[in-house]
Amino acid sequence: MLLVRGHAGGTALTGTLYERGERPPTFEGAPDEGAPYVWICDEFYEVESGGQVQRIDGKERRVAFEAPTTRGFETRDAALAAAKEHVRTQFARLGLRGEDVEIEVVENPDREQPDP
Repeated sequence: MLLVRGHAGGTALTGTLYERGERPPTFEGAPDEGAPYVWICDEFYEVESGGQVQRIDGKERRVAFEAPTTRGFETRDAALAAAKEHVRTQFARLGLRGEDVEIEVVENPDREQPDP
């Protein structure tokens, strides 16, 4: 399992990439069980009323969330590229430049990290 996290405007968005041999969660709209790599991440956009108030890029914004996006991929490279693009796109939907999003990929997030 990989976590793909984007940072921009003082906040972050994290999605999960399930790798070959791992079992992604099942729910309506999930990709074909046969996909060796499965990306799952929230989608959101700014609204004038309702939503959740978030402080992003120094401004309070109302953000509404859609059902998580799920996509299946045949290769790890294709899945990672799409995951990074998805995260950048979500920030762009809030008016932040995709180029300003810092992306980090965390491998094996459940495994204890060694002390520095």
